[in-house]
Amino acid sequence: MEPIKSAEDFQKIISGSSPVIVKFFAGWCPDCKVMNMFIGDVIKDYPQYTWYEINSDDFRSIADENQVMGIPSLLVFQNGEKKAHLHSANAKSPEQVRTFLDSVAL
Repeated sequence: MEPIKSAEDFQKIISGSSPVIVKFFAGWCPDCKVMNMFIGDVIKDYPQYTWYEINSDDFRSIADENQVMGIPSLLVFQNGEKKAHLHSANAKSPEQVRTFLDSVAL
C-alpha cells in the first residue's frame, strides 16, 4: 500500500480512470493496526485496484471532505469521484472487507 504524502498527490491519484482504494488511518488507531495484519492478503485478491493509504490526522481536510468519520475507512475512487465507502464499523475483519469489495460495481 503506497502512502499519500500530499493533498496534490491525493487529487492526482483519485482522478485517474482506473479504480483506486484509499485507506484512511491514524498511527494511534488500534483498529488500523488490526487491519494492517490482514489487509495484505486482501490486496493480493483484488489486483484490479491500486491501493494507497493516507493519515487522516495529517490530512484532516481531505478526511472531512470525504465524510471519513472513523478509521480505518476504505474509499474507492475513480475519475475523481468517490464510488464507495467502507466505514470503520464495518471494516474490522477480512471477511467484512471482502464482502464490501465484492459489492463494489465498477
